[in-house]
Amino acid sequence: MKFDLSATGLRFTQHVPKELSPFDRLFEVFKELITHTSGDFDEAIDWLRELDKEYKLTDEHYSIDDFVRDLLERAFIQPKGGGEGGDSGMALTSKTEKLLREHALKQVFGKLKKAGSGNHKTKSQGQGADVTGEFKSYQFGDAIEKISMTESIKNAQIRNAGQDFNLIQDDLVVEDSFYNTQMSTVLMIDISHSMILYGEDRITPAKKVAMALGEFITTRYPKDTLDILVFGNDAWPIALKDIPYLQVGPYHTNTVAGLSLAMDLLRRRKNSNKQIFMITDGKPSCLKQPDGTYYKNSAGLDDFIVDKCYNMARQALKLHIPITTFMIAQDPYLMQFVRRFTEANKGKAFFTGLKGLGEMIFEDYEQNRKKRQG
Repeated sequence: MKFDLSATGLRFTQHVPKELSPFDRLFEVFKELITHTSGDFDEAIDWLRELDKEYKLTDEHYSIDDFVRDLLERAFIQPKGGGEGGDSGMALTSKTEKLLREHALKQVFGKLKKAGSGNHKTKSQGQGADVTGEFKSYQFGDAIEKISMTESIKNAQIRNAGQDFNLIQDDLVVEDSFYNTQMSTVLMIDISHSMILYGEDRITPAKKVAMALGEFITTRYPKDTLDILVFGNDAWPIALKDIPYLQVGPYHTNTVAGLSLAMDLLRRRKNSNKQIFMITDGKPSCLKQPDGTYYKNSAGLDDFIVDKCYNMARQALKLHIPITTFMIAQDPYLMQFVRRFTEANKGKAFFTGLKGLGEMIFEDYEQNRKKRQG
């Protein structure tokens, strides 16, 4: 199909999607592998070489060594400590860390769009949204109806300058808006040893969700805040850029420490709307005692530990902090604990496998924002 609008100076030609280059094809696989290997470049490349042997990802014109060289030249990796090139001693750059978050967001958000559940509200401004009169570059997740076609076509005309007219994503702008309310969220990720037991990798999907949620909030709701913490025997905060490198440790599950830190982080936030998301697959099995030693019991639900968890849930309720638990285990006795924990907080619980974890978290985040907008 072709439109020749000579009177207006515009000419439309059929858009033919470009075939992925050898680098781009390998890069898609590499992004998955580097997340799975917790940012270990050498291990990711070793996996890529094995996959190449089995699935013929390369040919005589473009090899894995060529791919590594391109990664270095395009500043996706850099030598550790100023070392020499090659496929060893390499570290990811901040550019790649950002791309991994964008990749995770597209995976999670893309599935959510296709699901069409009707509960996700990202395509509407919602109450409390006011147009500022300004324009901003279109970003993944922006509502399509907010695209200003006049301004976008103008950008495309300037860029094409006498060539065949085509409209690309970089041309698109949307009417900017701001929200009257903001949300402060803490995402808790269980890194106890059970997250990699039983032949199932549970930590990689959790990392993808964390990266996607971080990218979603920073681009879609820049006034919202997101703190991320991990909990095993203890709990500590991690930066968004550190998520790809997150690893499971030989830890028990100190849920109380995670909840205590989450509430401390939220106390520092000025936003009135606060919430905690907790991703876990195991029972609480550890407490840190006043003398610095650890009380542990991984045999079953220890009443002493469980009661402390219920107390934390009630404390959060008094602070008006709802806790949403995403339980990626199906053991009946653990589900009963989560139900009682949720009742104590008057929060919510989702009992799920790994499939659909990201979609549920996104939907719940959006629904919680809508409830609190005035």
